[in-house]
Amino acid sequence: MSSRVLGLVRDICFARFIGAQAGADAFYVAFKVPNFFRRLFAEGAFAQAFVPVLSEYRNNGSHKAVRLLIDNICGVLGSVLLVFTVLAIVGSPVVATLFAPGFTADKEKFTLASELLKLTFPYLFLISMTGFAGAILNSYDRFAIPALTPIWLNVCLIVSAVFVAPYFDQPVYALAWGVLVAGIVQLLFQLPFLARLQLMPRPKLNWRHEGVTKVLMLMAPAIFGVSVSQLNLLLDTVLASLLPTGSVSWLYYSDRLSELPLGVFGVAIATVILPSLSRLHAGENPKTFSITLDWAIKMVTLIALPAAIALFILANPILTTLFHYGKTTAFDIEMSSLSLRAYSLGLLAFMLIKVLAPGYYARQDMKTPVKIGIKAMAANMIFNILLVVPLYYLFNIGHVGLALATSLSAFLNAGWLYWGLVKGEVYQPQPGWRLMFFRMLSANTLMAIVLVVGLFLLPSWVEQTVLARIVWLLILCLAGAGTYLLALFVTGLRLQHLRLSHKA
Repeated sequence: MSSRVLGLVRDICFARFIGAQAGADAFYVAFKVPNFFRRLFAEGAFAQAFVPVLSEYRNNGSHKAVRLLIDNICGVLGSVLLVFTVLAIVGSPVVATLFAPGFTADKEKFTLASELLKLTFPYLFLISMTGFAGAILNSYDRFAIPALTPIWLNVCLIVSAVFVAPYFDQPVYALAWGVLVAGIVQLLFQLPFLARLQLMPRPKLNWRHEGVTKVLMLMAPAIFGVSVSQLNLLLDTVLASLLPTGSVSWLYYSDRLSELPLGVFGVAIATVILPSLSRLHAGENPKTFSITLDWAIKMVTLIALPAAIALFILANPILTTLFHYGKTTAFDIEMSSLSLRAYSLGLLAFMLIKVLAPGYYARQDMKTPVKIGIKAMAANMIFNILLVVPLYYLFNIGHVGLALATSLSAFLNAGWLYWGLVKGEVYQPQPGWRLMFFRMLSANTLMAIVLVVGLFLLPSWVEQTVLARIVWLLILCLAGAGTYLLALFVTGLRLQHLRLSHKA
């Protein structure tokens, strides 16, 4: 949560100093591309493949065997990342063409994006190795340090935006340097904690090591399966580059806000349950496996529904309060609020994917999510065609179609993942879901009424001072959250109902 709050501060600084102009679009592409590959190599497919194998070694092997696995994985992963990073830096114009083809029509914007990629792409190597270290710590139930690590990225970028950017003719260069420095700081931050566990990696390049082979075999299909939502978002960036200037930035701001509850709760729950589910599978305990998965789904639903409703209703006030300063215009806010509402519709699905996918990866089943991912990607492309073209030509809001297509395909992805677990008798819903649905329906309805009425009674948001915006937004959020929690309490929900019990 600390990291996400600082992330909002970072994005406020971005909005103030670079706005949603051509330079901002170029930076967001240069920042998104290595982050996309980071999620493939570090937080996505690699982590999902590595953690179950590491859990097996912990259960069945010695500490020496675990260290040997880590050393060999570090050598193989590090060498692949290093080669890939160097190639991407050398071929940065090609990378820019692939991920932002619309920029080629604007030579200045295209050149800027290519130059920025040379500075930001080394972040891929650094943050992927940081993710490798974090996966080890998570496997040993050291969740706090990996969760705190992204704070350093936000700190470095805030310092770059506020104190360094004024010294550059193009402020976005300062941000690109900030990304590079942040990668170094984040990696160094985690190493002492690995040393405490006596698991400091000593890279060895042995492709034939049994554990390395197993991780690579599991990782290959998982690269696609676990990163479908990221591929969809990246596809949005590619298509947005073909739309009017500002589209990439509008999607960035709205995506960042929709990721706030996803990053704070969805990723946190998924991070915690993957090692647990992996150990339960290794220990052949299917009943507790199902109960743990049921708890995760319940927690995600309780958080995602009110968050989605609040983001939909308060999209404009939130964006105005956070970003309507400096170079960000009222038009930028209006465009971003439309795509934020579209993303909010898919928030529940985004969060469910985070907790349903570990149900497959913990059992080392990588093929099923891949098949589902392919279908979801195809659906997203169809939705893009069906939505972007008419929304662009009729209302000039093609970027909203991109966000809406992503949300719709996410629901298909989550639905197919859920059905696969139920059909395979891996997951069975536990008793009490009907009552839980009644409680959530009542609480969310009352919360929505309070937010709509409160928004209607307040004066024009744009005309308010900064302090007034912050105060009124806090009041609205507290009123909505208070109504939601009170309604849950009145309908009988208690804290003990939210605890993970291994009894059905």
